[in-house]
Amino acid sequence: MGVLNVTPDSFSDGGRALDPDHALDLALAMEAGGADLIDIGAESSRPGAAPLSGRDERRRLLPVMRKLHRLRIPLSIDTTKAEVARFGLDEGAVIVNDVSGLQYEPALGDLVAVRGAPLVLMHMRGRPADMYAHAQYGDVPTDVARDLTRAIERAVSRGVAWDRLILDPGLGFAKRAGDSAAALAGLSALAALGRPLLVGPSRKSFLTAAIGDVAAPDRDWATAAAVTAAVLGGSHIVRVHAVPQMVQVARVADMIRGHGNGTSQGRAAAAP
Repeated sequence: MGVLNVTPDSFSDGGRALDPDHALDLALAMEAGGADLIDIGAESSRPGAAPLSGRDERRRLLPVMRKLHRLRIPLSIDTTKAEVARFGLDEGAVIVNDVSGLQYEPALGDLVAVRGAPLVLMHMRGRPADMYAHAQYGDVPTDVARDLTRAIERAVSRGVAWDRLILDPGLGFAKRAGDSAAALAGLSALAALGRPLLVGPSRKSFLTAAIGDVAAPDRDWATAAAVTAAVLGGSHIVRVHAVPQMVQVARVADMIRGHGNGTSQGRAAAAP
């Protein structure tokens, strides 16, 4: 999943995708680089970000999404608002990605249920302005799985089909660096919930706990390690910025995962 942030304060690309023509170029490059789908969002969810009205969110998205009709791969609309999700689906998106896990606007679930779109439920506590105040965990994977179980219950109660749900541990959201690492290491707790997993480690600040004070655009090597861990841990989708590079990383990690459960040992033993 390629990332296309239509925001002026994107931590990764500095707002380059605000220009519709440049956004199209970025999206086409991701498609050519091997992206299977692209996630587009217009409201920043970085720590301390100010909320955006639905009207302003739609205003940012409109010229870009009209350009993206040229894509051959599916679009995901990254929003917590029903009105923006409706707009995005009307403009060609086929997936809704809600970073709040239906906590902010449960009516979003009603829309998704009617439209039959897949819904990504991400783990989040609080809002971007105060989310780190909620980073209080016992066992991180267990707590995240419990919170996402409640998100599933919220979605199903609004009529969303269980088999249309995708789960995201929300790395970096209401999680300090150690919490994000623990969530990534403990993906099996989410896999046990029986739904596909989406993991988004790309260029996030938790990586600097291992690599030091490296600027976001220069964190792709660190991202590659996290993508590998995500795929080996059971993730079905990885959300990334550097698509061509991470396609290679994900495919190799997936190949290794496919040779697990003792099968690779059998082949090695038979080799001359």
